[in-house]
Amino acid sequence: MSNCINSSLRKVVVLIQYKSQSLDRHLQLAWNLLNPELHEYIMAVPPQQRISQDWYRGTADAVRQNMFIIKDEDPDFVFVLSGDHVYTMDYGEMYNFALRQGTEAVVGAIPVPLKDASRFGILTVDEEYRILRFDEKPKHARPIPGKPTHALASMGIYLFNTSILRWYLEEDTRKKSSHDFGRDILPQMVADRPVFAYPFEDPKSHAQHYWRDIGTLDAYWEANMDLVAVNPPFNLYDQSWPLRTYQGQFPPAKFVFADDHDTKKGRIGHALDSIVSGGCIISGSRVQNCVLSPAVHVDNYAEVRDSILMENVIVGKRAKIKRAIIDKGVTIPPGTHIGYDLKADAERFTVTESGLVAISKGMKLK
Repeated sequence: MSNCINSSLRKVVVLIQYKSQSLDRHLQLAWNLLNPELHEYIMAVPPQQRISQDWYRGTADAVRQNMFIIKDEDPDFVFVLSGDHVYTMDYGEMYNFALRQGTEAVVGAIPVPLKDASRFGILTVDEEYRILRFDEKPKHARPIPGKPTHALASMGIYLFNTSILRWYLEEDTRKKSSHDFGRDILPQMVADRPVFAYPFEDPKSHAQHYWRDIGTLDAYWEANMDLVAVNPPFNLYDQSWPLRTYQGQFPPAKFVFADDHDTKKGRIGHALDSIVSGGCIISGSRVQNCVLSPAVHVDNYAEVRDSILMENVIVGKRAKIKRAIIDKGVTIPPGTHIGYDLKADAERFTVTESGLVAISKGMKLK
C-alpha cells in the first residue's frame, strides 16, 4: 500500500477473501487519506457474487470477478500485486520498463537461492529478459545462466495491458483451471506472446534490492529479524519513502528499574538490538534482538530473545522466551520457558521445522 501511494497510484482495490474484518478496519483507520472528490480511493472488495456464486477461487478469478471496476475506470494498464511480500518499489519504473520493451505484460523478478525455488514461480529468460518459460513452484528449478546457485523468481508483481488481461481471464473460465496467475494465466501468456521480466535491481550497479516473501512463519520471523539488524537491509527510517500504517495513541515506551543494588541480580530494564513500540514497559527485564508491538509488558527478571511479540502481550516474572512469535493479547505466566524445550512446546504450540515457536491469539497458558 505504501508503495502504491509513494508511486502515485491513487486508485487501489484490495481484494479480500474471508475473516476480513480486522483487515477492513485497518484499511479504514490507516488508509483513509485519499480524496474521493479527486476520484482517488482505496477500496476493500470481498466476493460479491455479482457474476458468480463462488468465493474467489484463485488470484486470477478474484480479479476476473471485479473486472467491472476496472472497466469503469478504463485504464490502459493494471497492476496486480500480492499482499504478503516486504519490499519498496517505485511501480512507475516498472511501467516505464514495459513501455520501453513495447510489451503488454511484465512480471517483477528477483534471484532466489535454488534451495528455496520450490516456493516461487520460476522464470527462464533470454538476454533481453523476455520470459521463455514460467514454472509455478517447480520441484527442480532451472538456475540462472552463470548463477548456478540461484533461480529467477516471480515477485508476484504483475503489470498487464487491460484488454489483454480481460481476454485471458475470460478464456480461463472456459478451461479446467485453478484460476491462478502463476499456474494458469502467465504460462499461457508466455506461450502466446512476448512477456518480459522486470529485474528488481539497481539499474547502475545491478545490486539486488530487498524483497521477502513472508508467506510462512519462518519467513515472517526472518523479515522481522532483518529489521533489528545494526544496518538493516530494509530501511524503516527512509523519509523519502515513508511506510504508512495505523498507529494508536500510546504513551512512549518505558524502561524501568536500574537500581545499583539490583543490577547484580539482573533486575534492570533494557532492550538491545530491538524495535520497541509505544506503550511498551520493559520492567526490570532483558529484551534482545526482538520486535515488540505496542503495549507489550515484560515483567521483572524475564528474558526475551530473537522474538516477535504482538500488541498487548504480557510476559510474566522470570519467564524466558527465545525464537518465538506470540500473537496479540497472550499472557505468558511467570516462570514459563518457551523455545528451550521444543518437544514440550510442540505439545501446546505450533513449532516449525526450524524450531520457531508460534503462539496463537487467544491461547490461555498455564
